[in-house]
Amino acid sequence: MRHFDSDTDIMQHAIDIARAAFGHVEPNPMVGAVIVSPERELIAEGFHQKFGGPHAEINAIQAAGERTRGADLFVSLEPCSHFGKTPPCADAVIQAGFRRVIIGCPDPGPHVSGQGIERLRDAGLDVILGVSEAEARRLIAPFEMLTLSQRPWVHAKWAMTLDGRVASRNGHSKWISSEQSRAWVHDLRGRVDAIITGSGTVRADDPLLTARPSGPRTALRVVMDSTGRSVTPESQFARTCRAVGVLVCVSGSCSPKRIEALHALGAETFRTAEPGFVDIAAVLAELARRRFTNVLLEAGPGLLGGFSDAGLIDEVHAFIAPKLVGGILATPAIGGLGQSAIPQIASLSNFRSVQIGEDLLIEGDVCRDENRSTLRHAIG
Repeated sequence: MRHFDSDTDIMQHAIDIARAAFGHVEPNPMVGAVIVSPERELIAEGFHQKFGGPHAEINAIQAAGERTRGADLFVSLEPCSHFGKTPPCADAVIQAGFRRVIIGCPDPGPHVSGQGIERLRDAGLDVILGVSEAEARRLIAPFEMLTLSQRPWVHAKWAMTLDGRVASRNGHSKWISSEQSRAWVHDLRGRVDAIITGSGTVRADDPLLTARPSGPRTALRVVMDSTGRSVTPESQFARTCRAVGVLVCVSGSCSPKRIEALHALGAETFRTAEPGFVDIAAVLAELARRRFTNVLLEAGPGLLGGFSDAGLIDEVHAFIAPKLVGGILATPAIGGLGQSAIPQIASLSNFRSVQIGEDLLIEGDVCRDENRSTLRHAIG
């Protein structure tokens, strides 16, 4: 039987098992639960496995049976106290007869917001809040972004050479990353709600942007194209948009005739207000209205730069291949206006790196710059 050394170790295990649900539970948060004896011996564990299914606490309680009496429950997120697709978890926790309930972080949703904790304490349970809170809050960061900021969590992915180029001076870019890295990207595509790209990428690469093999989610393919002319009848998007959705985001000056042509191909359209430009924030707000939680930005330097300048990239997945291209005219990974000075501190938090094939994958969360301009950012 597994024995844990500390409460922190138990909570970390709850967080670790919850991550298996990425792509299965959204727009709900990922949550893990672990039940241990007073001596910290593992009794049972569970996580929220799919949207609409039992929550983590319920799965763990069912696995433990009568062994919950006098045991400790560790759960990464505050138990819910309301009726949704499932009954309130707080009630089941109370009835299970736990000795202690240890919670990673409170639920940021206004429909919970401490009410689950209050219900447990009112029932006489010993409730401890904030064990591994930073890690628990990071686990639900996309859910919190959607709930509080009304926009999805934006993952930005690119592959570049060792000298920071995504294409040579004549535009050649296939393939920078290894086959193993591309398989990793396909797995990520199969777990997000949408994949965003730009009109230049559609014209230059004619991408399919689907997960192969398919994953737990089928991502909507979103094209930022002010004129709506990049998706032609011959493109892979047009040939597959009735099977896998395509949303073309156009400017206020896009012609009605062009929008009708896109609809005839089977694509959806979303028009932003600006003449000649597509407002990034408006597109993200539309995706949030659809309850999209995680979106993947796979685009060229122009669109990546627009999102970066707007402070609208949340997480980075950058593949660095051991290849050199050179040349001042070769294409950098991120365009846009950029920053006026080299940052004095790291631009990423929760930094992690791993070798995949011959490439180095660097990941992390983009640090927020409170002094960044809040002006509207748009893409042509």
